[in-house]
Parts: sequence; C-alpha cells; structure tokens
Amino acid sequence: MHETERVEGAYNAQQIQVLEGLEAVRRRPAMYIGGTDLKGLHHLFVEVCDNAIDEALAGHCDRIIVTLHADGSVSVLDNGRGIPVDINEQTGLPGVELALTRLHAGGKFDSGSYKVSGGLHGVGVSCVNACAEWLTVDVWRDGKHHRIGFSRGETVEPLHEVGSGGKQVGTLVRWKADPRIFGDLEYDPERITRRMRELAYLNPNVTLVFRNERDGGDEEVFHYRRGLQAFVEYLNENKDPLHPAIFFGGERDDVVVEVAIQYNLGYSEAVLCFANMINTPDGGTHLSGFRTALTRVINAYARKQGLIKEKEANLSGDDVREGLAAVISVKLPSPQFESQTKVKLANAEVEGIVNSIVGDKLASFLEETPTVGRRIV
Repeated sequence: MHETERVEGAYNAQQIQVLEGLEAVRRRPAMYIGGTDLKGLHHLFVEVCDNAIDEALAGHCDRIIVTLHADGSVSVLDNGRGIPVDINEQTGLPGVELALTRLHAGGKFDSGSYKVSGGLHGVGVSCVNACAEWLTVDVWRDGKHHRIGFSRGETVEPLHEVGSGGKQVGTLVRWKADPRIFGDLEYDPERITRRMRELAYLNPNVTLVFRNERDGGDEEVFHYRRGLQAFVEYLNENKDPLHPAIFFGGERDDVVVEVAIQYNLGYSEAVLCFANMINTPDGGTHLSGFRTALTRVINAYARKQGLIKEKEANLSGDDVREGLAAVISVKLPSPQFESQTKVKLANAEVEGIVNSIVGDKLASFLEETPTVGRRIV
C-alpha cells in the first residue's frame, strides 16, 4: 500500500488564494453541487468530508467523525491541522472566513499546502456555506479554539477565540441545509455511511466514525488495514471468488496508481474508480488505461499458455472482464474532471500511466502465479 507522503509546506492564510466571489452559487446551485434534490443535499456532506480527507492525504489527519444531529444538521470533525485563522494579507480576512465565503479560495491551489487534493476547484466548502441556512466552523490550532458563524454564505458571527484549545487540533464544520434551496432536507444515513466506508477502504491509515443522534443507534466505525484488497473482497461478498484479492500499485510522474482485482464465477463486471478519493462513476482516463492493460495482458498470457491458438481471435474486452471485481484508485496533483461534480476523470496523461503500471505489474503477477492466471483465463 502506498504510504501517505507528509506535506511539510506552510499552511497559513497566505496559501488561501482568491479568484472570485460567491454570489453565483445561491443563484444557480445546481452548477456547483449537481442539483437541489437529495443528491445535491448529500453532495454538501461529500464536499466537507473530502476536505477532511485532503488533510489525511497530506499526512496530517487519521480520524474523522461525522455526526447526524437531532436538529437535522450534519457535522464533520477531523484531527487535521485546522483551517488557518491568521489574516490573509491580500484580503484582510482570516483564512477560515476566506475559505468559507469566497469561491475558488482554498489551499488546494497552492502546491506547498496540498500535494494531492480532491477539492481541485476550491469551491467545495464555500458552496456548502452558500447552500446552508447556517454553518459554524470551530478550529483548534496552536493551542487555541476559534469559532466563526455564517448564514446563507454571509458572516454573522465573526471569528473569535472561544478559549484554550489545549493539545487538540482539527476542524469541526457543522451546517444545516437551506430550505430555500433544497426541497428535501432529510439526510439518508445509508448514503452517508456508504461514502464513509469507501473512504476508509481507500485510506487504510484513517478511521472514520459515524454517529446518528437523529435516529439513535450505535456508532459505526470504519477502518480497513488491508485497504483496496478488503474493498474488492467486499464487492465480491456474495460471490464465489476464483482467487485471493490481488493488489498492485506504482508511481510515475507524480501519479500514484493503486489497483485491486479479484475474479469470481459470475458473469457481471463490478469496477469502481476513484481519483484523489473522489468516486468517478463515469470512469475516465484511469478506467480506459486499466481496461486496455487488462485486455492486452490477459490475451498475451492466454496465447503464451496455449489457451488461445495461433489462428484464433483475441478475447474481447467484455470477455476479459467477465466476473471481474476491481477497484482503481489514482492520486495526482492536478486532476481534471469533466464537471465540478467530478463524475469523470479527464487527465489525458493518466491513461498511459495506468496502462503501463497495470500492464507491467499484472504481467509479472501472472508469470509468478500461474495457478491464478489459469483460473482467470
């Protein structure tokens, strides 16, 4: 499993870079969160949780607690560095207020703050603020506890020191969605925990905890030391696997590729793709590179083993993927998505990198483990 590389660059208000204002979000929220339905409502949670995961990717956070409160609000608490509270020289605003009230204001644009981040466009947490009836942020940093409050994107409780923070570090974001924007304000615990489970599989060094104070019940803890291998076994939970889960990964040109695969006796294909922890259901260049490599390597192996005769046609991509369960995760400094809702990865260079790494690693594995190779083909 690829180890998280700790980013040691400065993370203060000077890294929060301003590009433009916030007003457009309330006018056209669907452009930024994908809709004003339940999917859009849950996208608010995804954006705030992804911010906490960015701290984990940078090597500064290993515990995230999500709470669904009795009043219908949601909070996300992490033990990262804490959003900066010092003053940004460019605007005269504290870093936390800047990050919450200005579109395209965030540490994600400064490579010294985050080497890898899911929130590329920097609109995530400010969009949540714009779409919230109210939102509060508590920051524990440098031995102090600060708080700031907002209503519909406007600052209503200026940043102030609440008291001593002791040794605690991190950020707590709590918000209640705005009924003027969303028709349905009821969060679905199953939808929230599904995302948390994904994040726990993708980040084996992070523990995620879900507390449902609205409906009651025990807290749920998600932590998977075996990462993607455990994830692919979960996809095959009710199937008959042909072999133990295979994991391989590599890095090239600052792109980290991690893949787990496990074939089963079924006929359907189940492949999940992620770019910087963001689920890309429409795939993209990482999926294309994986599929090309898989088809090429399986055919080459089958011919070498005499399982495909000289004059016979190659197996098609569909044939090769029959009964396949796989998880593909790539991490890269500047992901490009086809929209702000990030359903498809567009970086052209990723296709060749995934193709090359998967091809090399899978070919070596099949050579070294012929029993598994024959079962697959």
